[in-house]
Amino acid sequence: MSRAAIVELLQDGLSDKAIARQVHVHRRTIAAVRAELGMPAHKPGPTPSNPEDLFWRRTQPTDDGHLLWPSTSRQLRGGDNKLTVHRVAFRIGNRREPVGNVTTGCGRARCVHPAHVEDQPMRRQYKAIFGAAV
Repeated sequence: MSRAAIVELLQDGLSDKAIARQVHVHRRTIAAVRAELGMPAHKPGPTPSNPEDLFWRRTQPTDDGHLLWPSTSRQLRGGDNKLTVHRVAFRIGNRREPVGNVTTGCGRARCVHPAHVEDQPMRRQYKAIFGAAV
């Protein structure tokens, strides 16, 4: 497994021991990568299973008001559900289930800020108001 795989698993909140077991490397290797990234040691205890908790735990705010998703995986697993991070962000920001595909509306790559995501009806409404430019 590559360093990138270790980084992604660290960002997903796995412990050094769990990552070492999964990628077949020593825990010291994982600890070294964690230190390079400036990540604190993993705290023992249950990992949040609520998709909204996982969302807030993994997102990274920017100085210009965006909220970035650092992982290449767009899936959040919470309980029995598998949801995309964009759908979770939409539910947080709009307090309703999205209709159709949810995409980033602000134009910033990897942005999942709850106020920056749009579902199909929102995009249709913008298109009706502003025309084909949207």
